[in-house]
Amino acid sequence: MPNLDRYSRQTVLEQVGKEGQKRLLDAHVSVLGLGALGTVSSTLLVRAGVGHLTVIDRDVVELVNLQRQVLYGEDDIGLPKAPVAAARLRQMNSSIKVEGMAKDVSSANVLGLLKGSELILDGTDNLETRFLLNEACVETETPWVYAGVIGTEGRVMSIVPGKTACFRCFSRSLPAPGTLPTCETAGVLNSVAAATASLQVTEAIKLMVGEEPAGHLMVLDGWSPELLRIKMPRSRTCPVCVGGKREYLGGRRPQVITALCGGNTISFDPLHKGKVDLAGIAMRLEKIGKVKVAGGVVVFETGRHRMTIFEDGRALIKGARSPGEARSLYSKYVGL
Repeated sequence: MPNLDRYSRQTVLEQVGKEGQKRLLDAHVSVLGLGALGTVSSTLLVRAGVGHLTVIDRDVVELVNLQRQVLYGEDDIGLPKAPVAAARLRQMNSSIKVEGMAKDVSSANVLGLLKGSELILDGTDNLETRFLLNEACVETETPWVYAGVIGTEGRVMSIVPGKTACFRCFSRSLPAPGTLPTCETAGVLNSVAAATASLQVTEAIKLMVGEEPAGHLMVLDGWSPELLRIKMPRSRTCPVCVGGKREYLGGRRPQVITALCGGNTISFDPLHKGKVDLAGIAMRLEKIGKVKVAGGVVVFETGRHRMTIFEDGRALIKGARSPGEARSLYSKYVGL
C-alpha cells in the first residue's frame, strides 16, 4: 500500500479524506490528448495519486507547444508527445503506473485504447474526436470530463452516461471545416489553459471520490475573470444517448488518402457535405502564414508545409509525411 503521508495535504480535506484517497489510488484514468489541457491535467492527476494513468496523443512536440504545454522542454522538440509525457510523469510519482500511447484515436481503436479506464479526461482539439469519444463513453457507460480552451475562454463539464447530458445533447452537429477558431488561428492564453485543466481535474477527483455530477457546463472567461455555470439538461431528442445512434463509433470519420501525385503530398477529405467559407478560412490563416486565393482554392504555406484547400473542404497537404500528420495539420490550421 502506498504511503498516504505523501498525500496528507489532500487527505486532510473533508471532501477527500483517507477513503477518498484510496479510491484515487485504485482508479484507472485515461487522458486523451497531451496539449495545453492534457499536460496540466495529467500532471495534477499524477500528483494527486491516481494509481493508474494512461496518456494518449498522436503528435510530436513542436516549438510552438512550449508556450503552454508544461510537460515538454526544448530538448523534446521532434519527439512523440506520449512517451515523453509518460516519462516526466513517472518522475513526479514513481509509486503509480503511467502508460504512454503514441496513437491516433479513431473509430477502429478507441474502445481498445480506453478499455479498463473508469474515467476519461478530454484533452482533444477538435469536435469530431469529441463526438467519437462521447459515443464510446455512452456505449461503455464510462464517465468523462469534457474540456476545451480557445483564446481566453475555457469550458468544462462532467459527463456521466445515464445521469447527465451527453456531449451531443448540447453540441448537436459537426460544423463545416474552418467555421470554428483553432489555437493556431485564435491563440490561447497559457494561464487560461492551466486554469481550465485545473477545473477539469477537480471535476475528475469529485467523480472518483463518489460525488454525484452536477450536470453544469462551466464557462471560464480568464481575462475578466468570470465563471459561469450553465445547467445542461439531457435532451429528449439526443441522437446518441436517447436515439442510440453511433455515427462516429460506427466508422464514420474523415478519409485520409495518399495522393497519387506523390511528393509527400496527402489528400485529406473531412466528414462534411457542402461548401466551406474559403474567404473566412483565408482571412484567419493570413495571420500565421502565406496565403493565396485563386481558382476557387486557398493555398496556405507555413514552414515546410503547403496546404491547398478546396471549396468542399478537401485539402492537399504537401510536406505531410504520414496520414496522421496530415490529419493533425488540418485540425490545427483549418479545424474539424
